[in-house]
Amino acid sequence: MSATERATPFYCPYCGDEDLRPEEEPHAAWLCTGCRRVFTVKFVGLHLPQEVKR
Repeated sequence: MSATERATPFYCPYCGDEDLRPEEEPHAAWLCTGCRRVFTVKFVGLHLPQEVKR
């Protein structure tokens, strides 16, 4: 995924509603039509555990 693509959530993290609409501002935001909250989703990275040394 490039920096210009937006991550697509499947449900609102606040109320659980699935009716989400893209919002222009702030950048890459989503509007939940259930609770009217606007939020963003940010992918931080993967956590790869280090090997355990024995």
